[in-house]
Amino acid sequence: MSDNPVSNDTATTTTGPRSVGLRWIMPVVVVTVFTSLLGLMYLAYVAKPDQNLHNYPIAVVNNDVGDSFGPPGQQSTVNYGTQVLDAITTNTSDEKFDLQVVGINEAQQLMQNGEVYGALIIPGDFTKQIGILGTGSVVPGDVQRPAITMETNPRLGPFSTSISTRFANETVSAVNTALGAQLTDRVQQQLGTGTQLSAATRLTLAEPVRAIVEPYHGVPEGSGQGLTAFFYALTILLGGMTGAMTVHAIIDSMLGFAPTEYGPYFSHAPASKISRLRTLVIKWATMVATAALSSGALIGIGSALGVHIDQPFELFLFSTFAMTAVGVTSLTIMAAVGSIGVLVNLILFVILGMPSAGGTIPVEATPRFFGWLADFEPLRQVYLAVRSLMYFDGSAAAGLAQGFWMTAVGLAIGTVSGVLITWYYDKKGLTRSSRTNAATAIPA
Repeated sequence: MSDNPVSNDTATTTTGPRSVGLRWIMPVVVVTVFTSLLGLMYLAYVAKPDQNLHNYPIAVVNNDVGDSFGPPGQQSTVNYGTQVLDAITTNTSDEKFDLQVVGINEAQQLMQNGEVYGALIIPGDFTKQIGILGTGSVVPGDVQRPAITMETNPRLGPFSTSISTRFANETVSAVNTALGAQLTDRVQQQLGTGTQLSAATRLTLAEPVRAIVEPYHGVPEGSGQGLTAFFYALTILLGGMTGAMTVHAIIDSMLGFAPTEYGPYFSHAPASKISRLRTLVIKWATMVATAALSSGALIGIGSALGVHIDQPFELFLFSTFAMTAVGVTSLTIMAAVGSIGVLVNLILFVILGMPSAGGTIPVEATPRFFGWLADFEPLRQVYLAVRSLMYFDGSAAAGLAQGFWMTAVGLAIGTVSGVLITWYYDKKGLTRSSRTNAATAIPA
């Protein structure tokens, strides 16, 4: 519904064949551009995540204490873990991965806060196990290859687990290439040149390290493999946006600024003598009540379906807050620009929001443009807070703090700009009463 309704009865218009043709072409052009933008954003978002990988955060921990090798009196200390760590940091692309070399306690804290997608851990007895493998490979009996463990963070989404797993496998493959030849030479030297290693021994020594991939904290039942937080956040945002459009249309109809249709029939009440600012405030108040009831319904539905939620009451409060913020901003946009505000809202909240949310594919695996959008796009902020409340026990560091404060900023911008814009329209006499329709009509 437009905030500047057209009055065909009082406006003087001149329409020729050319202007009529343009009017019919306009909706075709608008829909085509809108659909093209939708396709561009979504296909760019999902098409090549491996090629778009950048600054993907992974913690690397070296717990290896090393070991001594050689005959008594000639022993030397070796630390294969340090060699592996140096190789990983040197050969890993700085552009694709953000490797954070930390201790085990800090790595666990980063995982708990959802700040890294995985932790690659070299165990404390890594060097010792390598030495045992070298000796055991030429002595009858069972021998176990040492392991490097990748602890994934599946609560950040299933796709992140896939990337972290592939990183671990590629890293271990590179480690085997480097250590395999070194270990084979060491064992051959210990046996002497007169003894040749068997084929089975060479195969064992060529790939001395194996990868173990396991979740740091598995996703609980009822979490959709880490996807319920994204779809819950999306529901909040769509509820706020579509709710605002519905409130806008119904209240405009009740106040006589737009017709109400019932199938083939319609009614159009006389336009009320009410200011734009007061009309917007009424819509805002309606949206607040709608947000509270809708958020309560979402919590009830989630409980009935067995959806895992760490902090249900806090999630209800934040859902109400976020849905209100989205609804207030959407109503402000429609009050400012009229019916075209529907398209503006769709672009702002949906087309730009979904690819930059990071709920299905990590932001670090999308084109860098989406990473820039993720700094302020509403869906991203709502998702971070919802994810924290559903999976990370409401931890502020896990996204709740950023989500709350960014949503608060959005609500403040929507409220202040709504008041200023509608107040300015009222002050200029651009009211919505029938008495001024002729002066503010748009020529056909």
